[in-house]
Amino acid sequence: MPYTPKPSDALERLLRYVQVDTQSDPHNDAETPSTACQFDLANLLADELRGLGLADASVSEHAYVTASLPASEGAEGLPALGLIAHMDTAPDAPAAGVKPHIVHYEGGALVAGVVGGETVETTPEQCPDLAGLAGQDIVVTDGTTLLGADDKAGVAEVMALLARLVANPGLAHPTLRVAFVPDEEIGHGAALLDLDAFGAEWAYTVDGEALGEFNYECFSASQATVTATGVMVHPGSAKDVMVNAITVLREFDDLLPAAERPEHTEGYDGFFHPIEVSGTAGKASVTYIVRDFDARKFARREEELREAAEFLNRRHGAGTVSVEVREQYRNMAEHLRGLDFLRDNAFAAMEACGMDARAVPVRGGTDGAQLTLRGLPCPNLPTGGYCFHGVHEFIPVRSLEAMVDVLEDLVARFAVPQREATGEGSRPGPAATRPDPPLPQARTSNG
Repeated sequence: MPYTPKPSDALERLLRYVQVDTQSDPHNDAETPSTACQFDLANLLADELRGLGLADASVSEHAYVTASLPASEGAEGLPALGLIAHMDTAPDAPAAGVKPHIVHYEGGALVAGVVGGETVETTPEQCPDLAGLAGQDIVVTDGTTLLGADDKAGVAEVMALLARLVANPGLAHPTLRVAFVPDEEIGHGAALLDLDAFGAEWAYTVDGEALGEFNYECFSASQATVTATGVMVHPGSAKDVMVNAITVLREFDDLLPAAERPEHTEGYDGFFHPIEVSGTAGKASVTYIVRDFDARKFARREEELREAAEFLNRRHGAGTVSVEVREQYRNMAEHLRGLDFLRDNAFAAMEACGMDARAVPVRGGTDGAQLTLRGLPCPNLPTGGYCFHGVHEFIPVRSLEAMVDVLEDLVARFAVPQREATGEGSRPGPAATRPDPPLPQARTSNG
């Protein structure tokens, strides 16, 4: 028989949460949270957690919300399991004044609203999964803002799970540690989470897209700032003297493989991606994000940047081009060997709820990647949403409800001892083996 999700309050929670502006600011990333408005949702969630009986719910000075739910009877001595979602929304589209509404979708284009006389709609060609959602109720925006299901759907699903477990003490689960974090969209979401105080042995982020998608592989990532310093003279007497910094940066970009750009890659392909340019003919800089799944290829990409700079310095003079590389996160698969039960339990929970479970490489990063590197193994679960980071964002109501069921089933699987595949413990080890071929549709929010 077709799987029918249990009722929960996930929809009501989502509709409330998305109306709280929590957009993070990449230009204020030296502060956490990068925007004070993130405290609004943090304080709301802490109040709701305490209302559920999670008495230790708190908000840190950096807007991290944490709380604990004691284990069910018989699971008290088992390791704690973490569930993590982020509160901020992406800076890629307007995020204030979100007006969610529900559309009963009958096929064709999914219309969010009409803005300035133009219909904001998503077609099955733009989002192939849409064709299979006919007959469902779908939460959309009014077309002027993003929705914020990334990741307030994850927040709502975790909160709905906690409400269900509190209301039904007989449901099995280990001690649950919950964290709702700020600034994931700008790469800082897990950086200040106190792992010793958090106390989880393993965790999952709930921050993915389509139902059934499980992410335990992601890009390794760095950000490179390339600066060109020119030689400026009057253009009327510039022959054989002037070195134009803007032109030098163009030469630099031409030295990188043209086919290795995001618009030409998929699956396990890495890339170079210029994201910001500033400056004058005298001095200019360009920022790249560099991504790859393979550690050796990733290191080689960073070296290619330095080699391009060395070539141009030989052409234009020493010191003309400099490259500063800052590592952002690593492929979490490098640190999950021996922890196959994290994947197996997630697959089993999703399949028990009628989903086609599959491993999908994340062409971006998650809080889980940073947490895994820090010593908390943390793959990623879906939320059921689509088209994140823009006005086309949507999530089916059924998907919200189904993910609460998945979480209920999943935590029950941790109410018994877990057997690791190696004797090396649960902390970082060599790269895990890929269980499934890549699918090119994967993503994450912070690039």
